[in-house]
Amino acid sequence: MLDRATADGIAAGAITLVLRKWDRPRVKAGGTQRTQAGTVYVDSVDECPAGYRVTPAQARAAGYPDAATAQAELDGRIAAHTYLIGVCYLAPDERPALAEGIPTADEIAEITARLDRWDAATEPWTRTYLHLIGDNEGVRAPDLAARVGTDTARFKRRARQLKGLGLTISLGTGYRLSPRGQTYLRLS
Repeated sequence: MLDRATADGIAAGAITLVLRKWDRPRVKAGGTQRTQAGTVYVDSVDECPAGYRVTPAQARAAGYPDAATAQAELDGRIAAHTYLIGVCYLAPDERPALAEGIPTADEIAEITARLDRWDAATEPWTRTYLHLIGDNEGVRAPDLAARVGTDTARFKRRARQLKGLGLTISLGTGYRLSPRGQTYLRLS
């Protein structure tokens, strides 16, 4: 939902509103989103009818220089409704520090239990993905997805789950195992 500039603006307190044009809401008030700049909290989600025009104050709160610029960007998207999403910065992203750490025996047991639950809920995939990422650093997600016979969106979603445990790191292109992920595979 958020590009780097917007996430940085929210973290700095300069952006308090995100403008989106969608057919249905994709976020909920009270939810959070991890971004490159940290975790963002969704304060509110207000749906506006078709034809809604952004006010100058809303445009400034969303980081635009004026309402015309904000509206032009929204008008470039085809969807039924405009959403005004109130946001604030919640906390730094804990995943980089987690990824650099070496897991303790208790953490390895916790990671194993979590991976086992994910595998049981769908199909066994977690260890396959960890080994695939470990053996193919920097390979594009579509190429990795094809190797495991899934679509790119599902592959990326699952890679983000592993990243949430601090096991992988996203690169400009592809992924790599984190020190935590490397240790986990070696000791598990």
